[in-house]
Amino acid sequence: MVSPVLILFSTFLFHVAIAGRTCPRPDDLPFSTVVPLKAAYDPGEQIVYSCKPGYVSRGGMRRFTCPLTGMWPINTLKCIPRVCPFAGILENGAVRYTTFEYPNTISFTCNPGFYLNGTNSAKCTEEGNWSPELPSCAQTSFKIAFRSTVTCPPPPVPKFATLKTYKPSAGNNSLYRDTAVFECLPHHAMFGNDTVTCTAHGNWTELPECKEVKCPFPSRPDNGFVNYPAKQVLLYKDKATFGCHDTYTLDGPEEVECTRAGNWSAQPSCKATCKISIKKATVLYQGERVKIQEQFKNGMKHGDKVSFFCKNKEKKCSYTEEAQCIDGTIEIPKCFKEHSSLAFWKTDAWDVKAC
Repeated sequence: MVSPVLILFSTFLFHVAIAGRTCPRPDDLPFSTVVPLKAAYDPGEQIVYSCKPGYVSRGGMRRFTCPLTGMWPINTLKCIPRVCPFAGILENGAVRYTTFEYPNTISFTCNPGFYLNGTNSAKCTEEGNWSPELPSCAQTSFKIAFRSTVTCPPPPVPKFATLKTYKPSAGNNSLYRDTAVFECLPHHAMFGNDTVTCTAHGNWTELPECKEVKCPFPSRPDNGFVNYPAKQVLLYKDKATFGCHDTYTLDGPEEVECTRAGNWSAQPSCKATCKISIKKATVLYQGERVKIQEQFKNGMKHGDKVSFFCKNKEKKCSYTEEAQCIDGTIEIPKCFKEHSSLAFWKTDAWDVKAC
């Protein structure tokens, strides 16, 4: 039997051991508050966690009591943002958003010909509602009336430009959203949009500029020639034509044009023809079998491609490898074997079945 004295002494030692133990300041949880919030708590004191406005709790406890050990229990409380109703569709318009959670904001725009009946943005509130209310896109008699009251004077014509299309719909003036189209005088390039629009403020959108553009005289390509207008200055939209001497092929367009950037649309060059060293071979050219010595008796032009037949000795079949003439040089595939006309007993690769 345990002595009463021993029990009293053990109880005394336990109280001495826990004397002075307090709970520390509780952990901060995202989007939550603690009441009361202090630096230290005596055993038996209580605290209450609650989510901030706009957030709701998910799991965990809200009320905790400081235990004699001085250590708060593990808190699994999570506060998550409220979600407002789906608002991703606006008839005759568009909604721009990232999420529909508090405290995000969404914005609205309407398609051409419609206007916003309401605000152009809304915020998800603490209660999980949109504020202000979501707008709509409408086209009513108000819109028509607005159009008839907004007019623009005739648009000013930029220097070196003319009006290509302009039909005023209110006498000499234009109504809201009417357009005008400009074009530049010859040899002048346009910078900007050729179409301007009458705005809701009664003025026109930004006018384009027409500038005279000059190009340098085009250079004659090696082994070729170039023709261009006999003028002291070459201007925007002027053209030049290129050609090559015999046995050379033009690499690039035959005709080039002076661009608005002040340079030529291309720089053609003349490439050499390839001489065929093979005396006898059947090759594929543009999908047909031809004798290379007959098809290219005057040489192969730059860029031309042919496929040579090669033998696969193990499988006793043939396959093809492509070769191309590049500025006077063509590399014959190493697998191709040219047989002497005296070796009549040997079968050429083009006569063997395909692999």
